[in-house]
Amino acid sequence: MTNDQAGARWLVLVIRLPGEPSRHRVAVWRELRKVGALSLGQGIWAVPDVPAFAEGVRRAVELTERAEGQAVTLQATGRDPEDAARFEALFTAARSEDWTEFLGDCGKFEEEIAKEIRISKFTLAELEEEEQSLERLRRWHRDLTARDVFGAPESAEARERLRQCQSVCEDYAERVFAALHQSEADQV
Repeated sequence: MTNDQAGARWLVLVIRLPGEPSRHRVAVWRELRKVGALSLGQGIWAVPDVPAFAEGVRRAVELTERAEGQAVTLQATGRDPEDAARFEALFTAARSEDWTEFLGDCGKFEEEIAKEIRISKFTLAELEEEEQSLERLRRWHRDLTARDVFGAPESAEARERLRQCQSVCEDYAERVFAALHQSEADQV
């Protein structure tokens, strides 16, 4: 059986770090979680072997070596299509969890703006804060999209929810500017 028949190619990282100080393990763990690597067991991680993950893998290996640990990166495929499909399903399930968290934050963003409208808090400072929150959602969406190489089902809903958040923020901005202009007109 060829590698093409077995499915996608994966990078498997085997990482060994000294027990102390723990900050090294935490730094490597954070880097691998940030790029969306699957934890397969203590010190064993996997990502699809595609360019989107190359920089994160490089940084994790570099952090490991700086901490005087050992990192081995292996290329792998499933032995048969069922193995490859199971691994892809595990990876997609992890991305689904990421998207679900993203969707929750979209809901919090929309609730926050609804609260500001309800209490008529139409200030430039509040608008700037909401625009920063929206930019954080945009960055997060870009990062998740880059990691979601197999297309988790929640990605389409997340794209639409981000559009809704942008629309809600635009509406709030219009309300802020209308309130500011009204305030200026009242002073004249």
